Amino acid sequence: MKKKKVNLRDLKPKSTKQHSHNDGHNHGIVNSATFKIYFPAIVSFLMLMIGIALDYFNVAFFKDWLRINWYGIAYLPVGFPVVKEGWKSIKKGDVFTEFFLMSIATIGAFVIGEYPEGVAVMLFYAVGELFQGAAVKRAKGNIKALLDVRPKEANVFRNGDYTSVSPEDVNIGEKIQIRVGEKIPLDGILLSVKASLNTAALTGESKPDTITKNAKVYAGSINLESVIEVEVTNKFEDSSIARILDLVQNATARKSKTELFIRQFARIYTPIVVYLAIAVTFLPYFFVEDYIFRDWLYRALIFLVISCPCALVISIPLGYFGGLGAASKNGILFKGASFLDAMTKINTLVMDKTGTVTKGVFKIKEIKTVGWEESEFMKFLMAMEEQSTHPIAKAIMEYKEVGKDFKALEVSEVAGKGLKGIVNGKIVLVGNKALMHTNNIDVPTETEAIVESIVLVAIDNKFAGYVVIADELKEDAKETITALHKVGIKNIMMLSGDKDSITQQIAIELNIEKARGGLLPEDKLNEVETLKRNPENKIAFIGDGINDAPVLAASDVGIAMGGLGSDVAIETADVIIQTDQPSKVVKAIKISHSTRKIVWQNIILAFGVKAIVLILGAGGLATMWEAVFADVGVALLAILNAVRLQRMKWS
Repeated sequence: MKKKKVNLRDLKPKSTKQHSHNDGHNHGIVNSATFKIYFPAIVSFLMLMIGIALDYFNVAFFKDWLRINWYGIAYLPVGFPVVKEGWKSIKKGDVFTEFFLMSIATIGAFVIGEYPEGVAVMLFYAVGELFQGAAVKRAKGNIKALLDVRPKEANVFRNGDYTSVSPEDVNIGEKIQIRVGEKIPLDGILLSVKASLNTAALTGESKPDTITKNAKVYAGSINLESVIEVEVTNKFEDSSIARILDLVQNATARKSKTELFIRQFARIYTPIVVYLAIAVTFLPYFFVEDYIFRDWLYRALIFLVISCPCALVISIPLGYFGGLGAASKNGILFKGASFLDAMTKINTLVMDKTGTVTKGVFKIKEIKTVGWEESEFMKFLMAMEEQSTHPIAKAIMEYKEVGKDFKALEVSEVAGKGLKGIVNGKIVLVGNKALMHTNNIDVPTETEAIVESIVLVAIDNKFAGYVVIADELKEDAKETITALHKVGIKNIMMLSGDKDSITQQIAIELNIEKARGGLLPEDKLNEVETLKRNPENKIAFIGDGINDAPVLAASDVGIAMGGLGSDVAIETADVIIQTDQPSKVVKAIKISHSTRKIVWQNIILAFGVKAIVLILGAGGLATMWEAVFADVGVALLAILNAVRLQRMKWS
């Protein structure tokens, strides 16, 4: 059955403009607009209550045409929009809508003289629609908050001054200025010395991020401390925030299999119950001795009211929408409800190493000296590495400040082996084992067992020590692997292009059962394809979204880490973790399970209650009031259940 929303000026509350608390506008306008939306239902309710009271006390003048007209007027404010919408649908060829069902059921109640029940059924339906509209609006809150981060203007430097223009009109390479409290309108490179940014709308992390000159900045971040300048690197339509907004806006269009099934089911189910209602009305004439048309028509009308599948066609999409919103609030973007479902079936997780469980940045892991104090040893080493731009040299230069009194002279590079120079009058060698052996310097055998990058140092032809340089594990990497096992991921495998020895060591450190290193992108793809040959394996792959694009596409669910700055991740992955935290993958799995659980609770609730009341209605044991509960009441219960996703916390 086609589900189309209708206002009360068509039954559904229209959105009212949201103002900040400091905008100086009169917020009574919002309350006035809300009252106007609910006014028709209030009028119908008051007239219904007065009519029921007059009936109860058997008031003499409240008879015949006065009584019919009173209930007819009470029916119009809530009934006319529904009847009108039903007629529009019929003209378009879509007969079996809920508007048609509610119209014939309530008008039928009037025909057989059940005026109060006719008004009550339509009134409760209208109020239910209003509550459903409010629930949908609330469920969209998290996503609307994300959509609101779209920057409205950019201060671009042109003709010697800053001019305010639309972000779409700014070109790559131009300089923009962002004042305190403003949103960065476009992706770029920071030109100022430093900046403190709130990236919560993009990453889900409320902690401010402090960056320095030449660091990347992303549209949608809020400048917190001082005026900054940024050089634009992407047009607005290519910026991170624009791509994310597009993803979020289109996510609900990608329906889950459950959602699609329910909609298809409703299209078949609704006409069947209409024909069954006709059968309930007329067939008993041939089988029942004391057949009374009015009684069987009443039962058929009850049957029609109950049959309306509102609870299913509203609460199930709302459940998935709630899951998508909850995920986005936590810095996780699902490209559609179908991937929420797919995530619940994952039992095998394959992950990249660099940039996924490690930071992808060289750090000093260990310093071992022989006959020297660590601080003095590092002065010799840092003096030699000071001029180098090699990543290992940069890692060494991040060692805590030890003084600037050591200077390297006559530094020369020994091809493929390292550096040679003079520091404070002493000959210093910095490099690999080949450099040491060439200069007849004995290296301790313990270095043979070290698989990470190692820098050996000799001072005045004597071995002085070594520094181990390694990629650093992310803070939450270990707890992520433990948590993945707890949420039902049986098999975890790590694939890396790094040396196999390093990959195996990281795997042992993280308690990952299987690992392979030294792989090219096509090798990773082959590994995943091999796993997929077993139909029982439902595979998710986590990568950085650049060289892992083929594997992200081939997996049942592709998950991109730190996808905010990666074009390939945005395009290829099914789920995007907007921070570099692998633990967010666990949270994504938990949100998926919670969403699916609530969806199935709603399906069972709706079918269970409807089945019971349908049987009772057909047997003459249920009235219109039970029918109202089975339709609108169950729909509201299901919606309230779906809205719970907005309040849930996933540790």
